[in-house]
Amino acid sequence: MRKIHVGFLFSYDYEKLKHSLPPVYEHADRIFIAIDKDLRTWSGKHFTVDNTFFDWLKSIDKDNKIEIYEDDFYDSTLNAIENDNRERHMLSLKMGVGNWLVQVDSDEYFLDFGSFVKDLRKHDHFLDSPEKNKIQISVFLINIYKYVDGGILYVKEPTRCLVATNFPNYRVARNTRQRIIYTKHILLHETVARTEEEIKFKLENWGHNHQLNPDFLSKWKTVNKENYKNYRDFFYIEPEKWKELEFVKGENLKEIRDNINFEQIMPSDFYVWKKNFGQWFKFLFK
Repeated sequence: MRKIHVGFLFSYDYEKLKHSLPPVYEHADRIFIAIDKDLRTWSGKHFTVDNTFFDWLKSIDKDNKIEIYEDDFYDSTLNAIENDNRERHMLSLKMGVGNWLVQVDSDEYFLDFGSFVKDLRKHDHFLDSPEKNKIQISVFLINIYKYVDGGILYVKEPTRCLVATNFPNYRVARNTRQRIIYTKHILLHETVARTEEEIKFKLENWGHNHQLNPDFLSKWKTVNKENYKNYRDFFYIEPEKWKELEFVKGENLKEIRDNINFEQIMPSDFYVWKKNFGQWFKFLFK
């Protein structure tokens, strides 16, 4: 117990695990990959897998940390977000309450997981009686909106991402609606930075498909490197949550990571302190 356990959900975009899993490998005590036994999405659609992916998985698992967890993660009586919650809960129970339960989506890439783990360890006392001291840990996402010639368009303002908890009573995806501790750690999030075909499949099958902004895809198709400053409000549910985009050069994820000025766009230390104080006070008498 009291380990750093990292869980991934294996679905139609499983190839992205080749980018999201290696950054956490060294500093995770164990890694779990949840795969529906019939290869179904949360909406019940089937996807196919190239079995060479598992050859790649074995090739990187030098310390024998990775465990495949197969189960029935699709319930036809539930909608997509309910199946999302259900799978995350089942995965976390497999990972073991009493450990830090970190869930990273396949299209999320930690920049410095080792540093995140050091911060997480400062809160190990929350693992003593997790059911009585429920907590969740937030990082920040830099959301990549679209790949364009010579680089990417990304959302100018980072967004909160709840990646870890000590007790997995999930309410909406990874959100347990318990006290949040904010940390200044960053994940690059490929989110809707995909081909048009991939986006359409994602929008039909992810947990938020019932909340989609109907104008999202037409705007996404229209926006490019030359005209992005003429548009606002880009989010796929409530458009105003992603107000503005920025462009950065880069032919691959490494170049993009090197070229983004993280210090300029990340929330300040005071902002994080203020959020943490507000969360502490909010849950002080609960």
